[in-house]
Amino acid sequence: MSTPFPFTAVVGMDDLRLALLLNAVSPAVGGVLVRGEKGTAKSTAVRALSALLPEVPVVAGCRFSCDPAAPDPRCPDGPHETAPGTSRPARMVELPVGASEDRLVGALDIERALSEGVKAFEPGLLADAHRGVLYVDEVNLLHDHLVDLLLDAAAMGASYVEREGVSVRHAARFLLVGTMNPEEGELRPQLLDRFGLTVEVAASREPEQRVEVVRRRLAYDDEPAGFAARWAEEETALRARIVAARALLPEVRLGDAALLRIAATCAAFEVDGMRADIVMARTATALAAWAGRTDVLAEDVRQAALLALPHRRRRNPFDAPGLDEDKLDDTLDEFKGEDGDGGDDDPGPDGPGGGGGIPPQSGPEGSEGSEGPDTPPESGSGQDDTPVEAEPEPQGQPRRGGAGEQSAVRAAEPFRTKTLSVPGLGEGAAGRRSRARTEHGRTTGSRQPRGALTKLHLAATVQAAAPHQRARGRSGPGLVVRKDDLRQATREGREGNLVLFVVDASGSMAARRRMSAVKGAVLSLLLDAYQRRDKVGLITFRGKEAEVALPPTSSVDAAAARLESLPTGGRTPLAAGLLKAHDVLRVERMRDPARRPLLLVVTDGRATGARTAGGADPVALAARAARLHASEGTASVVVDCESGPVRLGLAASLAADLEGTAITLDELRADSIAGLVRDVQRDVQQDRAHNGRPRRAA
Repeated sequence: MSTPFPFTAVVGMDDLRLALLLNAVSPAVGGVLVRGEKGTAKSTAVRALSALLPEVPVVAGCRFSCDPAAPDPRCPDGPHETAPGTSRPARMVELPVGASEDRLVGALDIERALSEGVKAFEPGLLADAHRGVLYVDEVNLLHDHLVDLLLDAAAMGASYVEREGVSVRHAARFLLVGTMNPEEGELRPQLLDRFGLTVEVAASREPEQRVEVVRRRLAYDDEPAGFAARWAEEETALRARIVAARALLPEVRLGDAALLRIAATCAAFEVDGMRADIVMARTATALAAWAGRTDVLAEDVRQAALLALPHRRRRNPFDAPGLDEDKLDDTLDEFKGEDGDGGDDDPGPDGPGGGGGIPPQSGPEGSEGSEGPDTPPESGSGQDDTPVEAEPEPQGQPRRGGAGEQSAVRAAEPFRTKTLSVPGLGEGAAGRRSRARTEHGRTTGSRQPRGALTKLHLAATVQAAAPHQRARGRSGPGLVVRKDDLRQATREGREGNLVLFVVDASGSMAARRRMSAVKGAVLSLLLDAYQRRDKVGLITFRGKEAEVALPPTSSVDAAAARLESLPTGGRTPLAAGLLKAHDVLRVERMRDPARRPLLLVVTDGRATGARTAGGADPVALAARAARLHASEGTASVVVDCESGPVRLGLAASLAADLEGTAITLDELRADSIAGLVRDVQRDVQQDRAHNGRPRRAA
């Protein structure tokens, strides 16, 4: 819509509004990552911010928004020594999830560059976002190569375009704001660290607040301009407060006591690198300026920690974000300085998130906010919701509510797994598992372009043009290249796959130590899938049926949570599990035909149950279901969980029916062969130490 929803009309979400305002006061804070469930007005609040930002002075006619006071000497539209200046509103540029690399960084007209020798460059979104806001909705769904480009630009403050010897560089300093739904998958740690602050949002559970959300949203939809006019006075007051805080920011003093608290807090929570310390310092300074103070107090440091550290303390994708606030308070109390703890100082006339005309509750699609920087979030706010593992019950104790059913057991420690991949060459989404034709990777050949030319294969282009030079009137040096001669480079990289886990939770798997090892193996495979940018799904089978514990998703931490609470016991309906997997894959092929599946069956292969009316036994039914997958060419791996002195080899037979491979739990480890070598070397050394010579193999 042409009229954005007013920022001051947003209901609740004090932490989100505060984080956005702090970045408006001090862009050096480094942006905001907004995490939350769908329908919580994340995008609405971010879009409303752009209307509050002060106007930006720019060089007239410069496509790269150079500052007249300090123009970029390497600007492609430069030099700007005598260019007149003007001003324009600050831009908020949105990066679509499906954007191409050329749309992000810009594009060179390769045809004109070859045929006319002209460096015709069309700026991309990074150029548009310079000195403004770059907003990425669903940032966790971005392709890896776009994430890499964002990382480079955010780190260097510039964008580089290199194509066949032609180089263009321009400044790209922007405020990075992203929103994401954690249920759809997590971000890579490198990109997480680039966001200065993070905020968790959730829909309000208070009926009165939800009523106000609906009332304001309906009023806005009926008449956007009139609704915005009713909030114009509050918007003007908030804009003036931002300008005043920006003016006060250079005068804010960050004392040694505050710096010591910041360093002690980052050390206590064991965050990686030094970026967290720098972001906390800048955030605490911005908080003081926002409150109208020139000194940074302990309350500023505490609020800065709550905003800057939760997304930096994660050690793996299965860790829940958040901070232990008791530990935070203990750390700040331990490192009190001369300025005291600052707990009684009011950071502003209306609180840090509600000053400057922001009403206490507001919002288009309301969400629950905190009470301010000095009030811990309410239970369930998402600050620290690490799942608590149930204590294992004694072995053989059935869980209440099901005959023969045992309670969930903890997973063993995850480990690095061998690389499992889909054979052949795919064309799916960019990832890190199986071979695929991609826009990035090593060049393997050439072809005529289909549509716009993006990656020129220079040698193939010259080879195609060379035989026609005499017919085109070329007699001297040089080369006449026409559009039909251009060749697109074909490249080979890696793709992400759909990894569908089919996990046996039956009684034959229910020995607690054994099931712990199985869960640890599946958890290791889930971690591997996260690192390789796969989608994952989880099917479990036990008793009389199979169920989809988790439909295919990019959220591997959701799969890990389902796995942790998985109970065991009962018969082994292996055929039901395979047929359920077949149904899931059939639907996913229609949704995303380019993403190739990898079926991972975790079982000992001991199918049990009553014979069917036709006389088929459970093992035969499982074999028939396996051959159904094989007939459709589904890549399969069976993780053989059979143990004990007597082994039936049923998992290997199942793998043969699937036309896949079988691998034991021990062989699944990436270092299993190296570990075997170390064991043999150790035994040899021990024998030599005791007997003076190695013993013979039995």
